Amino acid sequence: MDIVFVSISAFLACILTFFSGFGLGTILAPVLMAFFSVELAIAMTAVVHFFNNIYKLFLVGKYADKMVLVRFGIPAVIAAFLGSWLLIHITDLKPLFQYTIFNTQFTIFPVKLIIAVLLIIFALMDLLPQTEKIQFGPEKLPIGGLLSGFFGGLSGHQGALRSAFLIKAGLSKQAFIGTAAVVSTFVDFTRLSVYATRISKIDLTDHIPLLVSAILSAIAGSYLGNMLLQKVTLQFVQKTVAILLLVLALSLGLGWL
Repeated sequence: MDIVFVSISAFLACILTFFSGFGLGTILAPVLMAFFSVELAIAMTAVVHFFNNIYKLFLVGKYADKMVLVRFGIPAVIAAFLGSWLLIHITDLKPLFQYTIFNTQFTIFPVKLIIAVLLIIFALMDLLPQTEKIQFGPEKLPIGGLLSGFFGGLSGHQGALRSAFLIKAGLSKQAFIGTAAVVSTFVDFTRLSVYATRISKIDLTDHIPLLVSAILSAIAGSYLGNMLLQKVTLQFVQKTVAILLLVLALSLGLGWL
């Protein structure tokens, strides 16, 4: 039953996140946590996420904008290493606030609150008519790369900030998705290399069938997303990113994630 539920979740998440450039880990990790320990769920999510990114790299990587890759991707990778290193050396990060609803306790951490505020700002820039013409020029791309890479390494939410910035970089829908896929793959490789010191002791061999099923389902979702790419407009992609950014920001800001 867990294989079926996890596989369906991975498939549906990848269709949605193919256009937004983020969200697979956000959706899949809580699903896996319903069946496994937090540490095991995080490790399994990382594996599925990485292999899906590799597939997307071959699928749409050819559309990536080379100038954006250099100006945005290189700072993102460097910052992801720094953020990941900082994460494994922070063991006593104190929460800002805790509250309980229906006997469930939620905790708000400083890093996630900062990310939530940034995501809300970027989301509103896509949703408010007055800001539709705002674009981030080449000189702003390194700043976006540093922000998305650092907070991605520190909290694992690199995709949201990356998409929020790239969607305003004046890219076509194909270039946006392709560039996001390439940057995501390299940032994931960087942060997973650092995280490996924490998850290397977790044995995944007992869960190979579930992992394979989830990976194949994620790839199938990305494949379908790519088929639908020609049928959607850039405006649809922009609005999808903006709405998902607001949902993620609310979840992070309230301590739900």
